[in-house]
Amino acid sequence: MASDISNIIRNEISTTLESLLSVGSSVEEVVLVSSSDIEDCECINIAVSFDLGGKESQWSYFIPTSAATQFEYLMLGGVTDLKDAIDDEIIDAVKEIISTISGSICTSVNAQGFADISGIKSNMGDSSVVSLPNPNSKSSMYKFVVKLNDEYIDMYISFDADSIPFVELLTNDLKGTASSTEMSNSGQSSIITSLLGEESVDNLRLLFDIKMRLSVRLGTKICLLRDVISWDIGEIIELSQMTSEPLDILVNGVVIGTGEAIIVDGKFGVKIKHIGKIK
Repeated sequence: MASDISNIIRNEISTTLESLLSVGSSVEEVVLVSSSDIEDCECINIAVSFDLGGKESQWSYFIPTSAATQFEYLMLGGVTDLKDAIDDEIIDAVKEIISTISGSICTSVNAQGFADISGIKSNMGDSSVVSLPNPNSKSSMYKFVVKLNDEYIDMYISFDADSIPFVELLTNDLKGTASSTEMSNSGQSSIITSLLGEESVDNLRLLFDIKMRLSVRLGTKICLLRDVISWDIGEIIELSQMTSEPLDILVNGVVIGTGEAIIVDGKFGVKIKHIGKIK
């Protein structure tokens, strides 16, 4: 049975939109689309190829005009007028979002260490403005209902036959999944309480208020003393860290994960790509 990456796809769509658009975002529903569900609407179509377990798989993203214009409007901070038609600037904004979503999916999948889908990579293909197509026998199209603050937008992804075994759980009840997670967490809490006793658990909760210093390691470089004493204002120092490499996240000087740099509301931030010990 193929490893399922449905949760990763849903999570990365939600977290990427939240990071790039600076609004609350969540995938509320995923629906398998049939020919009767297709609406007559103009979309931005972006093709992305994925290397899934040694096979090249094709995904096609379809972003309707209403969603695409909203994406660009929010990426610009809502300081411009909301457009009612697709233009080159909107296409560029949507391409950046899809590229980030695809890259994040690859990073998250690779961090899981799946035996049948390791080393996944994505490559952006062509983009065009098209009408939303009918699903065909060689692919499956899903509609993602995404909530951005209090508004709902739709986006579509078409997966080819090689991808379908990895996304079979996309339409699972999201609320049911969340409920199961809550029940699991509640069960774990009960087990801890039974093992340690209520008083010990209360004492442990006190530790949660301890302040920890979080930092991000941008990179390092070994320098000769003769070079250091010759530095002056304006000197550029090249670090060992490549721009494409994940950044180390440290808590009290201990590496606890890796992430990538982002900008949120004009401030630098870091998006966690891996947390915990790498297997």
